Amino acid sequence: MKIGSFEFNLRELSGAMGDFGTLFPLSVGYIVVCGMKPAGFLVMMGLANIVTGLVYRLPLPIEPMKVIAVMAIAQAWSPSLIYAAGFTMGLVWLLFSVTGAVDWIAQHTPKCIVRGIQLSLAALLLVQALRMVATGWLWAVVAVVLILLLRDNRYAPAGLVVMALGLGVALFRGDLRGVTPPRLQLPSLTSFTLAEMWEAFLRAGLAQIPLTATNAVIATAALIKTYWPNQPVAERKLALNQGFMNVFAPFFGGFPLCHGAGGLAGQYAFGARTGGANILEGSIEIALGLFFSASIAQLFSVFPHAIIGAMLFYVSLQLLKGATTLAWNHELIFVALTVLVSVLSNMALGYLAGMAAYYLVQLWRKPAPRV
Repeated sequence: MKIGSFEFNLRELSGAMGDFGTLFPLSVGYIVVCGMKPAGFLVMMGLANIVTGLVYRLPLPIEPMKVIAVMAIAQAWSPSLIYAAGFTMGLVWLLFSVTGAVDWIAQHTPKCIVRGIQLSLAALLLVQALRMVATGWLWAVVAVVLILLLRDNRYAPAGLVVMALGLGVALFRGDLRGVTPPRLQLPSLTSFTLAEMWEAFLRAGLAQIPLTATNAVIATAALIKTYWPNQPVAERKLALNQGFMNVFAPFFGGFPLCHGAGGLAGQYAFGARTGGANILEGSIEIALGLFFSASIAQLFSVFPHAIIGAMLFYVSLQLLKGATTLAWNHELIFVALTVLVSVLSNMALGYLAGMAAYYLVQLWRKPAPRV
């Protein structure tokens, strides 16, 4: 079905599933380790997806902020500290958008560094994919074969078939026994303190800023231009969108949200082409949050990790296609440095290392002024 520029079909639904590889493990960690209630963050993520799809009319992923998520899960943060982190980052991105700081960052980030960030993300996803694939090689191979055979199939889209495979495997293993039956559960109002906002910013928010700037803003805007050259989305708009959803979602149990080049590549790889994918994904997340919040942690945890790994593997290959647009010149050095530092440490340091090297070389090559 097509309504204006929106499409609602199996291909768009399949594309909506392409972003679940990142959502699954982090959501389980937030629930099991941090004690977050899934009703709140699923409904808030669903609303953010629907509004974003309606506004931009393009697939535009809504994902957890990864630095904050990893730190929160590793250190077992309280839910209120997570809400405080989300609200604080919302204020940061509203400020960056209103002042034009994000435009300045985008204008002074050369294309080779953007490509380096995209390839870094591909490499990190590939490593994570291989770890997950190692938990069940047979099912992962089956999933990859299905993805390759059905990637362009309109009637049996790869994303839907692979998700059905995962649920089928869980059912065959008996992992779905004892899952809590559906019941209505509304998100509850949540709160946090100024002290928690400052603590969350120091512990993870500050490190999150360069990663979000590179992956969720600069790299995502670049990927949109690649996929939809006639429908570009400015970096400032992406920052503004992140700001709005993060100052609202924490008060209803939402965790820190952002966009992401990896999620966009995943959605596109599995068939998403219009904002209909966001609306479909958002509707699914709201339904899960309202009616399956009591059982969602069980469902997420029993879904075969090897099949999620197969999906991430295919997404990483799509991101690696960015390497084909690289010019074979001295700028490959900056790409390689960005990737190396990102993989060995994190993408924020990789970005800073690549930028520093690029501008130092530019300064060195600049001719000295005549006396």
